[in-house]
Amino acid sequence: MTPDFLIIGGGIAGASAGYFLAERGRVVVLEREESLGYHSTGRSAALYTETYGNAAIRALTVCSGPFFRTPPDGFTEHPLLTPRGVLIAAPAEGAAKFQAALAEARRYAPTVRVLSQDEALRLCSALRPGWSRFAFHEPDAMDMDVHAIHQGFLRGLRARGGTVVTAAEVLAIKRNGSDWTVTTRAGEFGAPIVINAAGAWADEVARLAGVRPVGLVPKRRTAFIIDLPAGTDAAAWPIVSDVDETLYFKPEAGRLLVSPADETPMPPCDVQPEELDIAEAAHRLETRTLLTVSHVIRKWAGLRSFVRDKTMVVGHAPEAPGFVWLAGQGGYGIQTSPCMGRVAAALATGSDLPADLTARGIGAGDLLPDRLYA
Repeated sequence: MTPDFLIIGGGIAGASAGYFLAERGRVVVLEREESLGYHSTGRSAALYTETYGNAAIRALTVCSGPFFRTPPDGFTEHPLLTPRGVLIAAPAEGAAKFQAALAEARRYAPTVRVLSQDEALRLCSALRPGWSRFAFHEPDAMDMDVHAIHQGFLRGLRARGGTVVTAAEVLAIKRNGSDWTVTTRAGEFGAPIVINAAGAWADEVARLAGVRPVGLVPKRRTAFIIDLPAGTDAAAWPIVSDVDETLYFKPEAGRLLVSPADETPMPPCDVQPEELDIAEAAHRLETRTLLTVSHVIRKWAGLRSFVRDKTMVVGHAPEAPGFVWLAGQGGYGIQTSPCMGRVAAALATGSDLPADLTARGIGAGDLLPDRLYA
Protein backbone atom coordinates (compact mmCIF):
# COMPACT_ATOMS: atom_id res chain seq x y z
CA MET A 1 0.00 0.00 0.00
CA THR A 2 1.46 3.37 -1.03
CA PRO A 3 1.49 5.88 1.84
CA ASP A 4 0.27 9.44 1.52
CA PHE A 5 3.24 10.84 3.44
CA LEU A 6 6.86 9.71 3.70
CA ILE A 7 8.73 11.31 6.61
CA ILE A 8 12.52 11.20 6.55
CA GLY A 9 13.74 11.25 10.14
CA GLY A 10 12.31 9.64 13.26
CA GLY A 11 13.44 12.19 15.85
CA ILE A 12 11.07 14.53 17.62
CA ALA A 13 10.31 16.54 14.45
CA GLY A 14 9.40 13.51 12.33
CA ALA A 15 7.56 11.74 15.15
CA SER A 16 5.38 14.74 16.03
CA ALA A 17 4.59 15.50 12.38
CA GLY A 18 3.76 11.85 11.78
CA TYR A 19 1.45 11.78 14.79
CA PHE A 20 -0.70 14.60 13.38
CA LEU A 21 -0.41 13.60 9.72
CA ALA A 22 -1.63 10.09 10.56
CA GLU A 23 -5.04 11.67 11.22
CA ARG A 24 -5.08 12.76 7.56
CA GLY A 25 -3.63 9.79 5.71
CA ARG A 26 -1.19 6.87 5.66
CA VAL A 27 2.28 7.71 7.08
CA VAL A 28 5.64 5.95 6.83
CA VAL A 29 8.58 7.29 8.87
CA LEU A 30 12.07 6.41 7.61
CA GLU A 31 14.87 6.54 10.22
CA ARG A 32 18.54 6.17 9.20
CA GLU A 33 19.62 4.70 12.56
CA GLU A 34 18.60 1.39 14.10
CA SER A 35 17.16 3.20 17.13
CA LEU A 36 14.88 6.24 17.16
CA GLY A 37 15.99 9.54 18.69
CA TYR A 38 19.66 8.54 18.61
CA HIS A 39 20.98 11.98 17.69
CA SER A 40 19.64 15.34 18.92
CA THR A 41 16.35 14.13 20.42
CA GLY A 42 18.08 11.69 22.74
CA ARG A 43 20.72 14.20 23.84
CA SER A 44 18.56 17.13 24.94
CA ALA A 45 18.81 18.93 28.29
CA ALA A 46 15.02 18.81 28.22
CA LEU A 47 13.58 22.05 29.57
CA TYR A 48 10.25 23.66 28.70
CA THR A 49 10.61 27.43 28.99
CA GLU A 50 8.52 30.17 27.41
CA THR A 51 11.38 32.71 27.63
CA TYR A 52 13.80 30.94 25.26
CA GLY A 53 14.32 31.82 21.59
CA ASN A 54 13.00 34.49 19.25
CA ALA A 55 9.37 35.61 18.90
CA ALA A 56 8.35 32.75 16.59
CA ILE A 57 10.00 30.13 18.82
CA ARG A 58 8.34 31.52 21.94
CA ALA A 59 4.93 31.55 20.27
CA LEU A 60 5.37 27.93 19.16
CA THR A 61 6.44 27.01 22.70
CA VAL A 62 3.48 28.75 24.35
CA CYS A 63 1.08 27.03 21.92
CA SER A 64 2.64 23.65 22.80
CA GLY A 65 2.07 24.11 26.53
CA PRO A 66 -1.57 22.91 26.71
CA PHE A 67 -0.66 19.63 24.96
CA PHE A 68 2.16 18.94 27.42
CA ARG A 69 0.09 19.87 30.46
CA THR A 70 -2.96 17.85 29.40
CA PRO A 71 -1.85 15.26 26.83
CA PRO A 72 -4.43 13.26 24.88
CA ASP A 73 -5.77 10.04 26.37
CA GLY A 74 -3.31 7.20 25.90
CA PHE A 75 -0.39 9.45 25.02
CA THR A 76 1.52 8.78 28.25
CA GLU A 77 1.22 7.11 31.62
CA HIS A 78 3.41 9.73 33.32
CA PRO A 79 3.44 13.55 33.51
CA LEU A 80 5.31 15.09 30.58
CA LEU A 81 6.30 18.17 32.59
CA THR A 82 7.53 18.44 36.18
CA PRO A 83 8.41 21.65 38.08
CA ARG A 84 11.94 23.00 37.74
CA GLY A 85 12.13 26.77 37.21
CA VAL A 86 14.88 28.81 35.55
CA LEU A 87 17.18 31.31 37.24
CA ILE A 88 19.01 33.77 35.00
CA ALA A 89 21.94 35.51 36.70
CA ALA A 90 24.33 38.34 35.85
CA PRO A 91 27.20 40.11 37.63
CA ALA A 92 27.12 43.85 38.34
CA GLU A 93 28.74 44.70 34.99
CA GLY A 94 25.97 42.83 33.19
CA ALA A 95 23.17 45.17 34.31
CA ALA A 96 22.19 46.45 30.86
CA LYS A 97 22.06 43.00 29.28
CA PHE A 98 20.15 41.69 32.29
CA GLN A 99 17.47 44.38 31.97
CA ALA A 100 17.06 43.64 28.26
CA ALA A 101 16.70 39.90 28.93
CA LEU A 102 14.21 40.56 31.72
CA ALA A 103 12.03 42.77 29.51
CA GLU A 104 11.99 40.15 26.74
CA ALA A 105 11.20 37.33 29.17
CA ARG A 106 8.23 39.19 30.64
CA ARG A 107 6.63 39.52 27.20
CA TYR A 108 5.92 35.77 27.17
CA ALA A 109 6.08 34.68 30.80
CA PRO A 110 4.36 37.24 33.04
CA THR A 111 5.21 35.23 36.16
CA VAL A 112 8.93 36.05 35.75
CA ARG A 113 10.13 37.77 38.92
CA VAL A 114 13.27 39.75 39.79
CA LEU A 115 15.15 38.26 42.74
CA SER A 116 17.25 39.90 45.40
CA GLN A 117 20.68 38.39 45.82
CA ASP A 118 19.54 36.64 49.00
CA GLU A 119 16.51 35.17 47.20
CA ALA A 120 18.74 33.87 44.40
CA LEU A 121 21.02 32.21 46.96
CA ARG A 122 18.04 30.59 48.66
CA LEU A 123 16.97 29.06 45.35
CA CYS A 124 20.49 27.83 44.59
CA SER A 125 22.89 27.86 47.53
CA ALA A 126 25.89 27.10 45.30
CA LEU A 127 25.92 30.52 43.58
CA ARG A 128 28.78 32.92 44.23
CA PRO A 129 27.13 36.14 45.46
CA GLY A 130 29.32 38.36 43.27
CA TRP A 131 28.29 36.55 40.12
CA SER A 132 24.57 36.62 40.87
CA ARG A 133 24.30 40.35 41.61
CA PHE A 134 21.24 40.45 39.32
CA ALA A 135 18.83 37.55 38.87
CA PHE A 136 15.34 36.75 37.71
CA HIS A 137 13.31 33.57 38.07
CA GLU A 138 10.86 31.92 35.69
CA PRO A 139 8.94 29.64 38.08
CA ASP A 140 6.80 28.00 35.39
CA ALA A 141 9.72 26.47 33.46
CA MET A 142 9.48 22.69 33.56
CA ASP A 143 11.62 19.61 33.09
CA MET A 144 10.39 17.58 30.12
CA ASP A 145 10.29 13.81 29.95
CA VAL A 146 11.81 13.60 26.49
CA HIS A 147 11.51 9.82 26.23
CA ALA A 148 7.81 9.89 27.16
CA ILE A 149 7.12 12.72 24.70
CA HIS A 150 8.95 11.04 21.82
CA GLN A 151 7.45 7.62 22.53
CA GLY A 152 3.98 9.13 22.93
CA PHE A 153 4.13 10.59 19.42
CA LEU A 154 5.46 7.32 17.99
CA ARG A 155 2.87 5.22 19.82
CA GLY A 156 0.09 7.50 18.64
CA LEU A 157 1.42 7.44 15.08
CA ARG A 158 1.35 3.64 15.06
CA ALA A 159 -2.09 3.53 16.68
CA ARG A 160 -3.37 5.66 13.82
CA GLY A 161 -2.00 3.21 11.25
CA GLY A 162 1.44 4.72 10.69
CA THR A 163 4.62 2.70 10.17
CA VAL A 164 8.21 3.33 11.31
CA VAL A 165 11.11 1.78 9.38
CA THR A 166 14.54 1.89 11.03
CA ALA A 167 18.01 1.33 9.51
CA ALA A 168 16.61 3.13 6.45
CA GLU A 169 19.33 5.60 5.49
CA VAL A 170 18.24 7.51 2.38
CA LEU A 171 20.41 6.86 -0.68
CA ALA A 172 18.43 8.55 -3.46
CA ILE A 173 15.27 10.60 -4.00
CA LYS A 174 13.57 11.00 -7.37
CA ARG A 175 10.44 12.68 -8.64
CA ASN A 176 8.30 10.29 -10.73
CA GLY A 177 5.30 12.12 -12.14
CA SER A 178 3.19 13.17 -9.16
CA ASP A 179 5.04 10.96 -6.67
CA TRP A 180 8.45 10.85 -5.01
CA THR A 181 10.50 7.66 -4.85
CA VAL A 182 12.90 7.35 -1.92
CA THR A 183 15.55 4.63 -2.08
CA THR A 184 16.92 3.56 1.30
CA ARG A 185 19.03 0.77 2.78
CA ALA A 186 15.74 -0.81 3.86
CA GLY A 187 14.17 -0.72 0.41
CA GLU A 188 12.29 1.66 -1.88
CA PHE A 189 9.32 3.76 -0.83
CA GLY A 190 7.00 6.08 -2.74
CA ALA A 191 4.51 8.80 -1.84
CA PRO A 192 3.16 12.07 -3.26
CA ILE A 193 4.51 14.04 -0.27
CA VAL A 194 7.93 13.71 1.37
CA ILE A 195 8.62 15.51 4.66
CA ASN A 196 12.30 16.27 5.23
CA ALA A 197 12.71 15.95 9.01
CA ALA A 198 16.29 14.68 8.83
CA GLY A 199 17.73 17.03 11.47
CA ALA A 200 21.39 17.86 10.87
CA TRP A 201 21.20 15.92 7.58
CA ALA A 202 18.23 17.89 6.16
CA ASP A 203 20.27 19.88 3.61
CA GLU A 204 21.94 16.65 2.45
CA VAL A 205 18.52 15.03 1.98
CA ALA A 206 17.38 18.08 0.00
CA ARG A 207 20.39 17.82 -2.32
CA LEU A 208 19.56 14.15 -3.01
CA ALA A 209 16.13 15.35 -4.16
CA GLY A 210 17.55 18.18 -6.28
CA VAL A 211 16.07 20.77 -3.89
CA ARG A 212 17.92 23.93 -2.92
CA PRO A 213 19.35 23.69 0.61
CA VAL A 214 18.30 26.26 3.19
CA GLY A 215 21.75 26.87 4.68
CA LEU A 216 21.37 24.62 7.69
CA VAL A 217 24.30 24.78 10.13
CA PRO A 218 24.59 21.96 12.68
CA LYS A 219 26.23 23.16 15.90
CA ARG A 220 27.73 21.07 18.66
CA ARG A 221 26.31 21.39 22.18
CA THR A 222 28.31 19.72 24.99
CA ALA A 223 27.11 18.48 28.38
CA PHE A 224 28.49 16.41 31.23
CA ILE A 225 27.50 15.06 34.63
CA ILE A 226 29.38 15.58 37.91
CA ASP A 227 28.80 14.59 41.51
CA LEU A 228 27.67 17.18 44.03
CA PRO A 229 29.45 17.67 47.36
CA ALA A 230 28.46 15.13 50.00
CA GLY A 231 25.29 16.16 51.79
CA THR A 232 24.18 18.62 49.09
CA ASP A 233 20.48 18.39 48.31
CA ALA A 234 20.03 20.09 44.94
CA ALA A 235 16.72 18.47 44.00
CA ALA A 236 14.82 21.76 44.24
CA TRP A 237 17.41 23.91 42.49
CA PRO A 238 16.23 25.55 39.27
CA ILE A 239 18.22 25.30 36.10
CA VAL A 240 20.72 28.16 36.32
CA SER A 241 22.07 30.09 33.34
CA ASP A 242 24.05 33.26 32.87
CA VAL A 243 22.53 36.10 30.89
CA ASP A 244 25.23 35.70 28.22
CA GLU A 245 24.33 32.01 27.73
CA THR A 246 27.87 30.74 28.28
CA LEU A 247 26.99 28.28 31.06
CA TYR A 248 24.02 26.43 32.45
CA PHE A 249 23.63 23.74 35.06
CA LYS A 250 20.72 21.77 36.53
CA PRO A 251 20.11 18.91 38.97
CA GLU A 252 20.03 15.52 37.30
CA ALA A 253 19.14 12.37 39.29
CA GLY A 254 21.08 13.44 42.40
CA ARG A 255 23.98 14.82 40.40
CA LEU A 256 24.58 17.96 38.32
CA LEU A 257 24.35 18.40 34.55
CA VAL A 258 26.67 21.14 33.27
CA SER A 259 27.05 22.69 29.81
CA PRO A 260 29.14 25.52 28.36
CA ALA A 261 26.15 26.25 26.07
CA ASP A 262 28.54 25.96 23.13
CA GLU A 263 27.44 26.35 19.51
CA THR A 264 30.36 25.10 17.43
CA PRO A 265 29.55 24.63 13.70
CA MET A 266 30.03 21.01 12.62
CA PRO A 267 29.24 18.83 9.62
CA PRO A 268 26.39 16.38 10.30
CA CYS A 269 27.88 13.42 12.17
CA ASP A 270 27.67 11.28 15.29
CA VAL A 271 29.16 14.16 17.27
CA GLN A 272 31.34 13.63 20.33
CA PRO A 273 32.31 16.08 23.10
CA GLU A 274 35.61 17.98 23.03
CA GLU A 275 37.77 18.04 26.16
CA LEU A 276 38.42 21.78 25.74
CA ASP A 277 34.68 22.54 25.95
CA ILE A 278 34.37 20.43 29.08
CA ALA A 279 37.36 22.15 30.68
CA GLU A 280 35.95 25.58 29.84
CA ALA A 281 32.57 24.73 31.33
CA ALA A 282 34.23 23.37 34.48
CA HIS A 283 36.21 26.60 34.85
CA ARG A 284 33.10 28.74 34.43
CA LEU A 285 31.21 26.64 36.96
CA GLU A 286 33.98 26.97 39.52
CA THR A 287 34.28 30.75 39.11
CA ARG A 288 30.52 31.39 39.24
CA THR A 289 29.57 28.93 41.98
CA LEU A 290 31.09 27.38 45.10
CA LEU A 291 31.27 24.00 43.36
CA THR A 292 34.40 22.21 42.15
CA VAL A 293 34.78 19.71 39.32
CA SER A 294 37.03 16.85 40.36
CA HIS A 295 35.65 14.10 38.13
CA VAL A 296 33.38 13.94 35.09
CA ILE A 297 31.07 10.95 35.39
CA ARG A 298 29.57 11.05 31.92
CA LYS A 299 29.91 13.37 28.91
CA TRP A 300 28.19 13.70 25.57
CA ALA A 301 27.41 16.12 22.75
CA GLY A 302 24.53 16.67 20.37
CA LEU A 303 23.90 18.67 17.22
CA ARG A 304 21.46 21.58 17.25
CA SER A 305 20.80 22.70 13.67
CA PHE A 306 19.98 26.30 12.76
CA VAL A 307 19.25 28.41 9.70
CA ARG A 308 20.39 32.02 9.66
CA ASP A 309 17.39 33.53 11.49
CA LYS A 310 17.24 30.69 14.08
CA THR A 311 13.58 30.02 13.26
CA MET A 312 12.39 26.63 12.07
CA VAL A 313 11.84 25.90 8.39
CA VAL A 314 8.47 24.31 7.59
CA GLY A 315 6.57 24.01 4.34
CA HIS A 316 6.77 23.07 0.66
CA ALA A 317 9.96 23.78 -1.26
CA PRO A 318 8.88 26.36 -3.86
CA GLU A 319 10.51 24.57 -6.81
CA ALA A 320 9.64 21.00 -5.77
CA PRO A 321 5.93 20.23 -5.29
CA GLY A 322 5.39 17.64 -2.59
CA PHE A 323 8.79 18.14 -0.95
CA VAL A 324 8.14 19.59 2.52
CA TRP A 325 10.78 21.01 4.84
CA LEU A 326 10.66 20.37 8.58
CA ALA A 327 14.10 21.41 9.78
CA GLY A 328 16.13 23.91 11.77
CA GLN A 329 14.76 22.94 15.18
CA GLY A 330 17.90 24.21 16.91
CA GLY A 331 17.54 23.72 20.64
CA TYR A 332 13.78 24.19 20.54
CA GLY A 333 12.50 21.07 18.82
CA ILE A 334 11.16 19.19 21.82
CA GLN A 335 9.51 22.10 23.63
CA THR A 336 7.75 23.20 20.41
CA SER A 337 6.95 19.72 19.09
CA PRO A 338 3.15 19.63 19.62
CA CYS A 339 2.61 22.92 17.83
CA MET A 340 5.25 22.21 15.19
CA GLY A 341 3.65 18.85 14.47
CA ARG A 342 0.33 20.58 13.84
CA VAL A 343 2.02 23.23 11.69
CA ALA A 344 3.82 20.62 9.60
CA ALA A 345 0.59 18.68 9.07
CA ALA A 346 -1.26 21.84 8.06
CA LEU A 347 1.36 23.10 5.60
CA ALA A 348 1.97 19.65 4.11
CA THR A 349 -1.74 19.29 3.32
CA GLY A 350 -2.46 22.89 2.31
CA SER A 351 -4.53 23.66 5.41
CA ASP A 352 -4.62 26.79 7.54
CA LEU A 353 -2.10 27.22 10.33
CA PRO A 354 -3.38 26.55 13.87
CA ALA A 355 -5.49 29.50 15.02
CA ASP A 356 -3.77 29.69 18.41
CA LEU A 357 -0.46 30.29 16.62
CA THR A 358 -1.72 32.91 14.14
CA ALA A 359 -3.43 34.70 17.04
CA ARG A 360 0.09 35.30 18.37
CA GLY A 361 1.15 37.00 15.15
CA ILE A 362 3.01 34.09 13.53
CA GLY A 363 2.10 33.29 9.93
CA ALA A 364 3.29 30.82 7.31
CA GLY A 365 5.67 33.42 5.90
CA ASP A 366 7.65 33.33 9.14
CA LEU A 367 8.29 29.61 8.69
CA LEU A 368 8.32 28.78 4.95
CA PRO A 369 11.68 28.07 3.26
CA ASP A 370 11.13 30.90 0.74
CA ARG A 371 12.34 33.46 3.29
CA LEU A 372 15.81 31.91 3.24
CA TYR A 373 16.28 32.07 -0.53
CA ALA A 374 16.10 35.87 -0.82
